Amino acid sequence: MKLTTVGGVPGSSATLSLSEDNRLVCVEYPGIISNVDNMLETIGGIQGVSNLHTTINASALSLSFQGPGSATVFGNRFQSTNLLLHVEMILRNGNPKESPINMDILDVIGTTYKFKRMADFQYLAVHSAKDGSHTSLYNKILLRKPENNEFFEQPVPLFIPPHIFSRLDSAVDYSYQPEIQHKEGYCPPTVSRNNLIGLSRARRPHNAIFLNFDDKNVPTEPLEAVKFNWKRVCVHPSNIKAKEQINKMFESRPIWSRNSVKANLDIHPDKLKLLLPIVSYYMLRRCPWRSLWVRFGYDLRKTTEAKKHQVLDFRIRCSTKHRYTINYMPLKAKRSTFNYTLPITLNKAIPQAANITDLESSYIFRDGTLPPPHRQMFYQLCDLDVQSIRNMFFRNDGQEEECDGWCLSHTSDELRDIMSSMIKQVICAKRPGKTSLLHRLHVFFSAAPVSRPVNDTILNQNTLHTYII
Repeated sequence: MKLTTVGGVPGSSATLSLSEDNRLVCVEYPGIISNVDNMLETIGGIQGVSNLHTTINASALSLSFQGPGSATVFGNRFQSTNLLLHVEMILRNGNPKESPINMDILDVIGTTYKFKRMADFQYLAVHSAKDGSHTSLYNKILLRKPENNEFFEQPVPLFIPPHIFSRLDSAVDYSYQPEIQHKEGYCPPTVSRNNLIGLSRARRPHNAIFLNFDDKNVPTEPLEAVKFNWKRVCVHPSNIKAKEQINKMFESRPIWSRNSVKANLDIHPDKLKLLLPIVSYYMLRRCPWRSLWVRFGYDLRKTTEAKKHQVLDFRIRCSTKHRYTINYMPLKAKRSTFNYTLPITLNKAIPQAANITDLESSYIFRDGTLPPPHRQMFYQLCDLDVQSIRNMFFRNDGQEEECDGWCLSHTSDELRDIMSSMIKQVICAKRPGKTSLLHRLHVFFSAAPVSRPVNDTILNQNTLHTYII
């Protein structure tokens, strides 16, 4: 379709009928094009653009021809109603006003790829000489085939490739936060603010005293901040009663675990965080009494009576090797979803209150009872209510040495073996007799695949009995 006009008339218009059979695709190339073939190569060629147009909604552009120091620039696909025009003006007598303009509408552009995002810096591995010439370094720094030692010892100009490119290719707004408003009693950090991470949230210290095993002095009283925090929240008579009760607990027993305190004290977990630092200090890791709360003034490194309070990390052995799997054990997760409240949660069910048996099983081990409630448990030796186990760590009374928490070497491993055998007996005893045969078959075929019968052999009752025995 062609239109011809002389001396362009402003405001003139015309109605044209265009064909919708052939619609063109436009790519707004973000650069100055000096060679069309090289330009097409950077976006994958004609075939690459055609495949891209029919499959996904973005076009990828590599400005350095797939070089190792180039970052890809992405273009988005937009629907457009543009026209591709061919305009021709013939000058007559050097006067453009008297020259006719011929315009040919080639087709309609229905899709346009635009590169509106920012492009990262592109790094070219080139060496610039003093005379202005440039030499490519790709053949000297890229391994295209196995090379000998001479390839790595050849002199090469310095080239430092980029460590990482920007993760974002679009501008984002940064919301500057106002000055942080702290609550009453907040103490600023003593270290430099330049070395802190997460300054947007105020620290919520519980002011507990942490002690390493190699520290010389043992604390004898809590910090003043602990007393202040407890007085601030201790407004109910139940809180006063809880403090009196925990004082009696640490007078009768100098070392407690958090689970044992929770089982013997009726108090909210948030209040317990503030109450424990008042009567005890916390032992850190790398010692037999790790993660325990110790009464102020009590030095467990100088008294042999502390050996019965050390921690035993016990983990239930579940595998076909031990003739039972996790499916045969009533275990539960340590953390329940009932302990977390999300903003989108409505009418959430309230968990049932734990009975006395559940509370005691969280820190006491007894023979003949069900397995521990969790697959990994931290017991204190004094909470292992089995006489044979107690005889194990009391067998060196009067001859203690600082080797394994005042106990003999490898005492913990022997205790784990005894506890595992007890749990195994309980599981086998409480398993129904009807499923015992199926379970033993499951263990047999899982643990001993070499001894399986031939595929064509039919297992009768005598064959099953022979293999199980």
